[in-house]
Formats: sequence, structure tokens, C-alpha cells
Amino acid sequence: MGIREGESAVSEGHATSGDPFHRRLHHVGEGDLSAETAQTAGMVRRAAISDTTVGSSRLWMGQTHVAPATVSANHHHGDSETAIYVVSGTPSFVFLNLDGDEPREVRIEARPGDYVFVPPFVPHREENPDPDNEAVVVIARSTQEAIVVNLPDLRPPAGDSGA
Repeated sequence: MGIREGESAVSEGHATSGDPFHRRLHHVGEGDLSAETAQTAGMVRRAAISDTTVGSSRLWMGQTHVAPATVSANHHHGDSETAIYVVSGTPSFVFLNLDGDEPREVRIEARPGDYVFVPPFVPHREENPDPDNEAVVVIARSTQEAIVVNLPDLRPPAGDSGA
């Protein structure tokens, strides 16, 4: 039983053989993305590659949509490394630089085609300053599911060494 071009493999389940060389590839179409994942106010995350969508055990990948003129809540992603690719819009990524005498907010202004790396435990937020267009980014994480710890501000939580 094969997958025809344009068909989604997601609905066929996650059955795999014990033979690592004869497992099947999974295709997740745009219409198959799932909003059943961790969320942060001001953004909509949609999972593409996860345990629930394709049986992934070490990787999470999906899209985030940030509406026009929106600022997300502050958050971090636990021990997960996060890679971000900007598909459309001009999102900003804001974090707190603790080097120096006084902590200061730093903004990374991104454009389509840019990549941003977020190390584990780094509090940050996404902003979309464009009043008319949503920003869409593709996210890949080193953990299998989307870890999201929402925070009141960009300072690391008390007692959290990030380790």
C-alpha cells in the first residue's frame, strides 16, 4: 500500500518495522498541521513533526504564526535548542542581555530567509511590528515535543540556573 503524490501519510499511523532501513517516510501536508501543541499568548503554534503526527522520538518541527501588531508572552523552551526560519513577515525576537552593569533588552529584527537560534532556557518573546501582515516562521526543536514555559517577564525565574 503506497502513498500517492499529494496524499498525506499522517492518517496512516506510525507503524514501523524493527528494521531501521525499511521504515517509511512521512508526508505532512499544510492542512495536516496540528494546533494541539503548547501555546503562548499572541502566537499560534502548529505542529508538523512530532510524536503525535509522525511518531518522532527526538525532534519537533512546526510553524508559528504571529498576527499583525502583536507581541507574544515571554517564554522559554526548557532544555530544548530552537532553530527558527523566517518564512514571511518581519518578526522581532527579544531577549534580555544580562552582560554589563544593567540588564537590557536586545531585539533581533528578522526578515524572510533569516535564521535565529534560541539556546535552551533563554527567556524571549516574539513580536510582529507590522500593522498589516502576519509573520510566519518554521521552528525546529531538539526535543520531541514543544516545551513552552510562559513567564511574567524576560528575567530568568528565581532559582533557575538554566541547567
